[in-house]
Amino acid sequence: MKKSGNTILITGGATGIGLTLSKAFLENGNEVIICGRRREKLQVAKSRLPDLHIKVCDITNKRSRLTLVEWATKRFKSLNVLINNAGIQRSVDFTRGPKDLIMAEAEIAVNLTAPIQLSALMIPHLRRQKQSAIINISSGLAFTPLADVPIYSATKAAVHSLSLSMRHQLRNTPIRIFEIAPPMVSTALSGQRPRPEEAELYMSAEEVVQGILKAFERNIYEVALGAAVHLHRKRDALFSAINQ
Repeated sequence: MKKSGNTILITGGATGIGLTLSKAFLENGNEVIICGRRREKLQVAKSRLPDLHIKVCDITNKRSRLTLVEWATKRFKSLNVLINNAGIQRSVDFTRGPKDLIMAEAEIAVNLTAPIQLSALMIPHLRRQKQSAIINISSGLAFTPLADVPIYSATKAAVHSLSLSMRHQLRNTPIRIFEIAPPMVSTALSGQRPRPEEAELYMSAEEVVQGILKAFERNIYEVALGAAVHLHRKRDALFSAINQ
């Protein structure tokens, strides 16, 4: 894929990795559309990056997803890249029974249902492009879960599986399926800056974006970044042992 000349739709593009990614793609000569639930966040993003196109969309809502895709594909005929970036991460303690599951449906909807549905809705349009891509942002926790965030870990494992299947099914189309697995990132998702002793486990949003751009340009379809590389290798070693 070329780093320039694309028209890109990024979910959760108003903050964190999404906003940093938007800036990088704009700087590389792309047209960028971002969506999010909160209009004020989108407007702040546009004030920082005036060339952005913004659209309010609650990706957990079926009608809102349909409206987004209809609007984007009609207004931006050359739209050729979807980045499923939006994510929610919450602590869940199953010793409390269902008490911590109040927001679990929203976490599943944002992290998994929306990428599935948006990808399916976009594929007919993307197939008509000369070159196109879907980039799924998963996590190192897709390979080795973190017990404190079981729903998040489970949804990212599902996104990994989804990416493998989509890559196989779409192999004879112009659509390329990328999966990027960052480690913990210093953004609103993680909720805090790393403590000094944890610093090596984290990456900045800028470092993650550089990894995404490199994978995109070099057509490396599955990439773990930073500390997630170790988790990825552990998974590969496990499967190698099973297959021997």
